[in-house]
Amino acid sequence: MKLSVVIPLFNEEESVPHLFERVRESLVGMDYELILVDDGSVDKTVQMVKEYADSRTRLVRFRRNFGQTAAMAAGIDESRGELIATLDGDLQNDPSDIPLMINKLEEEDLDVVAGRRAKRKDGMLLRKIPSKIANRLIQKMTGVYIRDYGCTLKVFRSEVAKNLGLYGELHRFIPVLADLQGAKIEEMDVKHSPRLYGTSKYGIARTTKVISDLMFMIFLKRYGQRPMHLFGSLGFFSLAIGLLIDFYMFVLKLFGNDIWGRPLLILGVLLTLGGIQLISTGFIAESILRTYYESQDKKPYTIREVLDFEKDQSEA
Repeated sequence: MKLSVVIPLFNEEESVPHLFERVRESLVGMDYELILVDDGSVDKTVQMVKEYADSRTRLVRFRRNFGQTAAMAAGIDESRGELIATLDGDLQNDPSDIPLMINKLEEEDLDVVAGRRAKRKDGMLLRKIPSKIANRLIQKMTGVYIRDYGCTLKVFRSEVAKNLGLYGELHRFIPVLADLQGAKIEEMDVKHSPRLYGTSKYGIARTTKVISDLMFMIFLKRYGQRPMHLFGSLGFFSLAIGLLIDFYMFVLKLFGNDIWGRPLLILGVLLTLGGIQLISTGFIAESILRTYYESQDKKPYTIREVLDFEKDQSEA
């Protein structure tokens, strides 16, 4: 199968009929499947999907609302296509951009093509400005220069999408997760429409979640495969400063000075203990990482392709 289109749905009963219509019009002549993931809707979303579904459609239903990241992960896990496209179910993304994104991916030999919403049809104060600030912050902190992290419309090669490791609220950081695999990523402008039905499920309150996830992404990108470099460096620095302070206080004590209760003594003890704890944490993190890879036969690298020139020449 050429393409799997993954669409999370949460209380989008009014959008479902138009969503089916747009997908079918946009992907005429293409070998595709449509995977709709109902994220615990409490309206008639599932009923509408059953009414308009055809032989290309697959519906995944959650028992309750698990969030957009879980819905995307479930859809990707169920997909069977060589390529996987993701988009929102609110009709703000246009499925007609998918064929163009596929052409770009294949012509430029990319692994991911991310949509960049041109002339975004959202509110300036609560959506556009916070989004621009978040995008700039993520770019600077992760080194992955995608200008629109919030656009759900993306096209992936299957092997990249299925190894993203989506959980929590990490759908906003898909380009970063793909970059961790060494994926080749490019952006392209895509159409964006105002929401016609229902209400947005996201607001300014998600800012704290984005910041928390960003901190985790920075850790994964810089130290995900070498946590001892972070904890060990901080630990040895703290331990060294703590021991210097302790030695200084010891010398003062030898010369008859009363050091009990001095803030500097307390600081030295805290830095020494903190350094020991950080170093111990680094050892534990390295052990967990080794167990993670070895117990599941995982590799700390990804291979793009293997070319056996000797075999090719012998066959010729």
